[in-house]
Amino acid sequence: MPSGNSAMSTMSDIVLYIIAIFLPPLAVFARTGCGADVLINILLWFFGWIPGTIHAFYIIWKTSPERNPTPAYSTPAYSSRY
Repeated sequence: MPSGNSAMSTMSDIVLYIIAIFLPPLAVFARTGCGADVLINILLWFFGWIPGTIHAFYIIWKTSPERNPTPAYSTPAYSSRY
């Protein structure tokens, strides 16, 4: 069983990387929903395919469940004190 700091990707990450090669904003939208990341990616994609793809790969890597096992929008730790 791999450790928590492994470099492995989940199957959904691999599919999103493949989608990001052809249509980067769709891959970012599938991972993060409609938000600032998608708008930034669309702007980068208009500047060129490579910036949009690099940004999509970064977003997929940064929000990977293997890399970050807690949900991106969880309750902050400090809120339990009050």
